[in-house]
Amino acid sequence: MKTKIRANWSHAVLVCRKCSKKLTKKDLGFGPDDKPLAKALRAELGAGKTRKAAVGVIEVPCLDICPKRGVVVIDSRRPEEWRILSPDAPFDTEVETLR
Repeated sequence: MKTKIRANWSHAVLVCRKCSKKLTKKDLGFGPDDKPLAKALRAELGAGKTRKAAVGVIEVPCLDICPKRGVVVIDSRRPEEWRILSPDAPFDTEVETLR
């Protein structure tokens, strides 16, 4: 039985599913196509859910922050810095900090 499974991820980006879903219901999204945040990040970072992707973007349950008009995001390289991304902010700039 294997105890270790290799992944190509350099890091993971955790996205609050509940925050993202609230914005999607209000027709607010991220990126040029107004997608839910996790989908927009996967497209921009060339990321995926599989272990073969360079970066992992994972939707997680509620993180108990619940900002208005924003989504909580955690970069595994800086777990002490939780971020709130807003659909109003320049998406390209936000993506660069997570690349």
